[in-house]
Parts: sequence; C-alpha cells; structure tokens
Amino acid sequence: MNPVSLTNALAASAAPGGRAAPEGTKSLLGQNDFLKIMIAQLQAQNPLEPGNSNEFLSQLAQLTTVEQTTNLANASELSSAVGLIGRAVTYTGAAGSPESGVVESVQANASGTTVTVHGTAGVKLSAITEVQ
Repeated sequence: MNPVSLTNALAASAAPGGRAAPEGTKSLLGQNDFLKIMIAQLQAQNPLEPGNSNEFLSQLAQLTTVEQTTNLANASELSSAVGLIGRAVTYTGAAGSPESGVVESVQANASGTTVTVHGTAGVKLSAITEVQ
C-alpha cells in the first residue's frame, strides 16, 4: 500500500462512519482502526510479492502494545472513578452551570467511564472540576 492510500485509510478509519475527518479536527486511533488499516494493507498486497514477514510481525507487536496501553488507561480511569465514590464533587452540568453532589456509583462501557452524582447518571470524569 502506498503512503497516500495509507494516509487515506487512516483518515477514513479515524472518522465517524468511515468518512475522512475534516481538516484541523483531532481524532484518536483505536484498536479497531489499527485492525482496519492492517486489513487494508493485506488486501492491497500483491500475492506474487508478499510483504516482509518481519514488518508484519513488527506491526502485530505495535498493535499488541497499543491494546495493552489502552487497557491500562481504561483500568486507571476506572480505578480513579471508583476512588470518587462517597466523595463530594462539583461538575459542569448539561446546561453548562456548576452542579454539586456526592458520587454514588461508577459506570464503565465502550464509550468510557462515567459516574452517578446525587442521582444524575452519566457524568463524565472530564466534567468534574472539583473534589472535596
């Protein structure tokens, strides 16, 4: 796969719906994005001239490293959130105004870790501005 098509594959896989992200926007590549890129590279490969096996193994090692780093970051975020249970926090509410309450529980799913503060579920950790 040439550098231009790899760049296009990166842009398309990083954007929602597989479309290229608008220029100037930030996007993060995840595990699925790396798998899509690897599959695109394998599909574009000439069967009569297979790729370098050392390069392929290097890419697999990089994918494993990314996966382990992602898992470690998720575990760290979840651990931090659990440490907030029972603590009073101030966070930016849906209307943009400051809200306060005690963290009651933690939820973790594919979209990230959130907490329930005084009956309000889905408060993102990034919205918390103060912990008492």
